[in-house]
Amino acid sequence: MKIRNSSDWRDALPFELPVAAAEAVPGEPTRCAGCGIDSEPWPREALWVVKHRHPTNPAGFVRYYCADHKPVAKLAPPVSSPERARRSAPSAPRRLAAPTVPERAVVLCPDCFVQVPATGVCGMCGQQVA
Repeated sequence: MKIRNSSDWRDALPFELPVAAAEAVPGEPTRCAGCGIDSEPWPREALWVVKHRHPTNPAGFVRYYCADHKPVAKLAPPVSSPERARRSAPSAPRRLAAPTVPERAVVLCPDCFVQVPATGVCGMCGQQVA
């Protein structure tokens, strides 16, 4: 099944970064995802909206949180210089070079002037070439 996306207000939200719900999408009171479904709805001014990543939907999904349950923003650590990033990045395991097989010298049939296969028998005239 392929998930199709439509464009709406959620596209403007950054991933894993809390945004005030009243600024992102004003509307009716909503429940906090952390408080549970039995809790009372919160006014939008008291809620935060967070767009989370989803394993199969590249658009992600959105949840509302109160101040008590608001997740911490997940930001990548700043990198000061490219050289420092190269030093701190884990190195990939080194791949061993595949053993090289020397190529067979090209052998031509003295009568037909065509390349002879590894069997040593000319495919055109049938002469045995050493």
